Amino acid sequence: MNFEQWRHSARAWLLHFIGKDDLAFAEYVIAFNHQPSAKTARNLGFIATQHNRASEGARWFAESTKLDPDSAETWFNLGFALERIGQRQQAIEAFSASVRLNPNLDRAWYGLGLAHAALGQHQDAARAFEETAGLQPMFGDAWYHLGMAHHHANNPERVAQVIEKLKAFEPKRANQLIRDAGRTDLTHLHTEMPF
Repeated sequence: MNFEQWRHSARAWLLHFIGKDDLAFAEYVIAFNHQPSAKTARNLGFIATQHNRASEGARWFAESTKLDPDSAETWFNLGFALERIGQRQQAIEAFSASVRLNPNLDRAWYGLGLAHAALGQHQDAARAFEETAGLQPMFGDAWYHLGMAHHHANNPERVAQVIEKLKAFEPKRANQLIRDAGRTDLTHLHTEMPF
């Protein structure tokens, strides 16, 4: 065990716990310099990304994936940071690595869908959102984006099915999907809200 690495990591954890993130970040950097570790790099990535320094966060998450390439969570976090800075193709690669390692990580499928949709890759987005909705059947945002992906991919029948499903547990979101997809033919599915 590297005592200096441990000491600075412990100090960083405490500083982060009490909300002194700038000091915690500096301590984690010192700890990493004493002995590089995936966990320390991941902590640096979290702090940077939480403080709207997503480029720096992505750099630290990438470092963590080099040290621990089998962590689906870290690949997800890298994808999240890359998506935030608009590097969508790289985000797709990170999210894809995440779901290869853990096919049940719904938020990685969701991130993958958002990145594909932002690039206009609607069929790929729809596949990712189908996975998300299958893993989280009551996640209204996933169903909404699934419907929009199918709308842009010109799959009108699937859009209608998504609206039907969404109407059962999130009628406001179903109404929004009808409007945003311009599906006047589905106004009979519109739910009148009492509020």
